[in-house]
Amino acid sequence: MLRNALEPWHLVLVLVVCLLVFGSKRLPDMARSLGRSMRILKSEARALRSEDSRTDTRTDSSQAV
Repeated sequence: MLRNALEPWHLVLVLVVCLLVFGSKRLPDMARSLGRSMRILKSEARALRSEDSRTDTRTDSSQAV
């Protein structure tokens, strides 16, 4: 049922609606802010993973002693 849920023409339709709703002047600004948000999200996820691995390493070494 959901196998063919998102086809290329769906994406075109979404882009056209976004262009009509927000206008051509605001779209680059929105894309730029979305890119910044994605970079922040990635860096925070990376920081959490590294923090988690450091916590696991400390827990393992304290159990070995």
